[in-house]
Amino acid sequence: MNWGRFIFTISVVLVISQIYYSCGEKETVQEVIRPVRYIEVFSTGGNRVRTFSGVAQAGVESNLSFKVAGTVQKIWVKVGDNVKAGQRIALIDPADYQLQVQQAQAALQQAEAQQRNADAAYERAMQLYENRNISKSDLDAARAAAESADAAVKSMEKQLELAQRQLNYTQLTAPIEGDIAQVSVEVNENVRSGQNIVSLTAGSQIEVKISVPEVLITQINEGKKVTVTFDAVPGREFEATIIEVGVAAVEMAAAFPVTIRLDRASQEIRPGMAASVSIGFESTNQKERFIVPSSAVLEDRQGRFVFTVKPVADQPDFGIVHRRPVSVGELTAEGLEIMQGLKDGDWVITAGMSRISDGQRVRL
Repeated sequence: MNWGRFIFTISVVLVISQIYYSCGEKETVQEVIRPVRYIEVFSTGGNRVRTFSGVAQAGVESNLSFKVAGTVQKIWVKVGDNVKAGQRIALIDPADYQLQVQQAQAALQQAEAQQRNADAAYERAMQLYENRNISKSDLDAARAAAESADAAVKSMEKQLELAQRQLNYTQLTAPIEGDIAQVSVEVNENVRSGQNIVSLTAGSQIEVKISVPEVLITQINEGKKVTVTFDAVPGREFEATIIEVGVAAVEMAAAFPVTIRLDRASQEIRPGMAASVSIGFESTNQKERFIVPSSAVLEDRQGRFVFTVKPVADQPDFGIVHRRPVSVGELTAEGLEIMQGLKDGDWVITAGMSRISDGQRVRL
């Protein structure tokens, strides 16, 4: 037997087996989804009209609630009802609060009886003191007892007034005339103090709330005229006026709330309808440019670029990264000018760029 050839054959078989085993194993690499922060950019040069999405709402929207807790006994309204100021809306079971009123009344009667006794004792003490039958300290004690009884009566009167108010709070009434937009509870449901019972809308003039990016908010002022369109009323434009401009960004977003009011009331427009607000922006600088934080612009061998992100259709909390080559202008107090490479509405990533690449999935 040729032992050398035998050993060589065994070695080859072992090597092939090891290679086959190694190729058969597949390592599972878990995808790392990194978080990023972004801003929505708009051109700040040239005269143009920009459109913002919003929702119509009534001029006055009130969430009505009880000031006391209890079990809902009656609801006199339903969605769509028109109510007058002072009209009954709902009632909490008043039994417990009626007992509190009765208890306070009994305590007041007891305090008044003690007051009468203390006053009579004080009068007798004054007569005895005038006849030199009691000492000055006895007179002072009688007077203190009378004053204490008087204070107790006043305290019980306040307790009765408070109990009566608590009883009155078991009935919810409309503060102004309006329409019931929502009823949030049902009969026999236990509710807490301050819990929303119904939503009341009032006011004939419709308002629309929108969010405006920080790069444009300085160009918006109260009193500016705008136009509003509604998906539910195609082909119609409504004149409106900006009545409120927010001074602080909404939560963590780099956008500010702006409120627009329609100049004329319309029966076609109802609260909750989707709206589009068109606002004209004028600029002395006719050169179209975008302003982004200087940290958002990166550079490599291929040139300067930014990362933009587009949300995933069925997962709005996630997005896909896209590399966008840009040409830059001057560094201003607001940020770095981008002359080419961006368009209105692009989402430019401003934080988390160090560990992302083109086509990567990220968390917004």
